[in-house]
Order: sequence, then C-alpha cells, then structure tokens
Amino acid sequence: LVVTGAICYNPTGNQETDVAKTKTLFYCNACGSELAKWAGQCPDCKAWNTVEEFRQAAMPGKPRGSGYAGATEQRVTKLSDVAGEKVVRTSVGINELDRVLGGGIVPGSVVLIGGDPGIGKSTLLLQVMAGLVGRTNCLYVSGEESLQQINMRAKRLGLEVGGLKCLTETSVEQILHVAEKEKPGMLVVDSIQTLHTEQVASAPGSVTQVRETAAALVRYAKQMNCAMVLVGHVTKDGALAGPRILEHMVDAVLYFQSDEGSRYRVIRAFKNRFGAVNELGVFAMTGTGLKEVSNPSAIFLTGHDEPAAGSVVTVIREGTRPILLELQALVDESHLANPRRVAIGLDSSRLAMLLAVLHRHGGISLGDQDVFANVVGGMRITETGSDLPLILAILSSFRGRVLEGKTVVFGEVGLSGEVRPVYNGEERLKEAAGLGFTRAIIPKANKPRRAIDGLSVKAVGDLQQAISAAF
Repeated sequence: LVVTGAICYNPTGNQETDVAKTKTLFYCNACGSELAKWAGQCPDCKAWNTVEEFRQAAMPGKPRGSGYAGATEQRVTKLSDVAGEKVVRTSVGINELDRVLGGGIVPGSVVLIGGDPGIGKSTLLLQVMAGLVGRTNCLYVSGEESLQQINMRAKRLGLEVGGLKCLTETSVEQILHVAEKEKPGMLVVDSIQTLHTEQVASAPGSVTQVRETAAALVRYAKQMNCAMVLVGHVTKDGALAGPRILEHMVDAVLYFQSDEGSRYRVIRAFKNRFGAVNELGVFAMTGTGLKEVSNPSAIFLTGHDEPAAGSVVTVIREGTRPILLELQALVDESHLANPRRVAIGLDSSRLAMLLAVLHRHGGISLGDQDVFANVVGGMRITETGSDLPLILAILSSFRGRVLEGKTVVFGEVGLSGEVRPVYNGEERLKEAAGLGFTRAIIPKANKPRRAIDGLSVKAVGDLQQAISAAF
C-alpha cells in the first residue's frame, strides 16, 4: 500500500495539519477483493487481468469509519429477548413482481434489479411507482435520464404519476440530503453505476465507487426503514457489473431476462432474504408497458395441429410455481468425425451423460448421429426433472415415433438407469391435469396416493420401463 502526503505548517504556531492524502489501492473487478499491490491474477477468485489501480483521496478531518457499524458502542442481545414481530409487506401493485419478492416489498429492505439495456427495468419501476404514489411517499432518482425523458415515458405508458417526486442527481451525498428532507417510504435509484461519492476520487462505475455508494444507500435504508430499489447494469456475460460484494450488501437480487426477439420478459430472484429464491415472474412487453402473464404455461406450450416426433411436454418447478414446457429434440445422421451435441436451454454436459445412459441401459447407440435439444419459449431448465422427458424426446425423434397426445413426463435419470423422483410431484400432476393433459409418465416414488381426475398415471422405476410405457 503506497501512501503519499503533503504536510503544511501553520505560520502562527507549530501545529501540523494534513492537507491531502492520496492512497493508491488495487481492487479486483470480478470479486471486489482489495490487494496490496498489482497482480496479473486475483488470489481470491483466480480471475486474470481483473486487478485495477485506484487513487483514493481521503477527506481531511473526516474519519474513515465515521457512520459505519462499530462507530458507536453496541449491546449484545439474546435472540430469546428479541420480539418476534411479523414482517409487514407492501404490495407493489403487480402480482408477478409481488410473487418474486415473496409477497411484497419489506420496509427497510434493499432490492437490486439487473438486466440487459432496453429490457424494461426503468419501465417496470415506473409502473411500480405509479401504483405506490397514492399510498406512500415515493422518490424516483435517476442518474441516466432527465426529468423530461421520465415524463415522456410516463405519458407514453398512460401512467398517472403527477404526484411522483423525481430527482436527477448522481452525487450520493446530495441524494441522501434530499432523502432526509423528503423522508420517502420507497426510494428508487436508477442506476447504481452512475452514482459517485466525494469520498472517492475514482470515476463513477468503478469498483470503489460502486461499493462506497451502495454502502451509503444501504445504511440509509436500514436506519430510516425505507424500502429501496437499486438498478444495476450487467456485463456482456449477463452478470451484474461491479464488485461481487454489491450482491452481498442487498437483501434481494433480481435478474430481468429475455430471449432475443421475444416480447416476453422473465424476472427471477437469485437471492431473497424475505422470500424464496428462484421464484419466477413472467411479463409481456406491450405498447403500454409490461403486462403480467398469469398463466406462463400457455405461452411456453406451442400448439401442433398434429403430434410431432421429438416433442415431449414436461413440468418444471420455478420457486413456488409449476410450469409446463415443451422439450424438442432432433436426431439426424452425422457426416462429421465428431457428431454434434447441441443443447439450447439445457446443460450440454448433462445431455452427453443422458446419451451415454441411453446407450448403456436402453441399448440404443447414437454415436453416429447429431443430437440437437431445445427448450421451446427461450426458458432455461436447471433442475434434473427434465432428464426423462429429454431422453424420450431424443428417442422419439430417432425412431420417428410420436408419444400419445396430451402426455406429460418428468423424472430424474441416474447413471445406473433408474428413474428417481423429483420434489412436489403431485402439484406438477395437478397443474398438468388442469391444462387438459390426460396421461403422465412419472417416477414410482412420485405416484400420487389418490387418483387425479382425468389423468392416467404410469409410474416407472427404470429407463426400460419408461421407454415401454412411452412407446
């Protein structure tokens, strides 16, 4: 750590006064770790060429730890002495967003929303503020748009936001000064990468600036019991820009995602201290803003005039919601030395593993075939319940045989060929029955105790039984 400084002397006495101190610091852009010197590889996250140098000017007469936890003496409290108060939530007026947040936003919580440029983050938050403006004191802070741009968007969307208080500012000190006077119950900051603090000499968006401005805003939200939403930029890889510590500071991290060219938007919770993670909300972008999609299964299931080979419908679980998706597979003769294995919306390594299981325990070799797998609708499946439907879709395409109409399949396939159960199997079956499916192929352990009206259930224990039941 290199410290340089200048000392000036008081001409009337012998007192020495610090005029300025400049610290040269090194931070990792990937994980936010602080290093004593520059290095080609971060010792914490092992990323290469991510360490950057920042010069930080310390403010004279202002201690570094002022206002931080530990500045005042704290008292140790037993958990048994803490009153168990029920968490009070405020509905944002959009059911899909309330679902992702766990039932509404909690006063004093800080939510971070990230997404690609133009995906609709500012539009969604303006709609949220329009629903809250009559119920609570709201403040919308923008560091990217002018007041005229915000007003034009509100008029284009047909929102009644005449009473919404707006501020265009990038200095976090000025934002907190205005917030202390206005005392908002809901504060939106768009975006955290545009803010800067006078305590740091680096440019806005740098690791140090993002960390310090976020820490100041989070501290204000906790002290004033103000619900706060921060908008974050994302990198080309889809991760939130800035230090990783930003995600640790906040109470909830939401990602706004969309398939390229699609009008549908998906918002997903990756962290939530007040609700379930991996919860999913679906919206459709229209000329008047984002509209909720109450039945996502209807948009992810494509309607065929006739059943097609290589197509199987499955039920996945996203948070507390079961969603029906269509898996498609195409198997074709390969003219390459190494046949292609392409998976869109699925794990390509798991696809290769399932092909090996199909060869070993199903007696079907696809070593000279190209295999393509796709999840219709642009969704991405991470759970293992898609193993069995994916194998049956591949087999359906290879043999040119079609599964019986209105058949739903789910189940995990092990390396020994057994079909293993998945969680919440009965709820998945009820969701499928409610959408008109009449036949289900599921693991034995997921067989419901009571029959489900209109649904014929075939429980299988291994891959051979599943193939026999499907064809």
